[in-house]
Amino acid sequence: MSSSLKPQPPIQDFSIPLERDVFLRTLIRELAGTLQDVVGLEEASGFISVVGQNMGRQIDQDYKAALQVSHLTQEQVAAVFVDLKRRIQGDFYILEQTEEKIVLGNRACPFAEKVLGRPAMCMMTSNVFGSIAADNLGYAKVELQETIALGAPGCRVVVYLKPTPEAEASHGREYFKGENEG
Repeated sequence: MSSSLKPQPPIQDFSIPLERDVFLRTLIRELAGTLQDVVGLEEASGFISVVGQNMGRQIDQDYKAALQVSHLTQEQVAAVFVDLKRRIQGDFYILEQTEEKIVLGNRACPFAEKVLGRPAMCMMTSNVFGSIAADNLGYAKVELQETIALGAPGCRVVVYLKPTPEAEASHGREYFKGENEG
């Protein structure tokens, strides 16, 4: 070893932007990007949808167990949407709630900057929300009207709870009670 080399601080003292949260968000971003590049956005969204439905079923069971109920009311479903996103560092809030739909806004994606350019990742929200709403209320159609992934400053998500003419005219994904039973 040459004496002209300056001693380096231990590697753990370097400021490297790497910790579990960033690593996992980057992993999901890269998986979504690879899927989008290899099979296309629609197919990538389909694969991510399967994961979202499975996660939605688990999250639904967790909330029902915590609330000690066999099914959630519409008000509880809306509260679960906001709370689950808050727990994973999203910032969803209710814009409108009627018998026919729940409209949510969002100021912060749980995937943060990792979602930019990866709209397939939004299928997690669509499927978690759709699965929970359909399993408890019988039907849901989720329309992602605006998303951070596609460059909007926030998200606007409409969860239709009945197959109304407005729901039928929307460009969303439908969910039915029990369709994600495995």
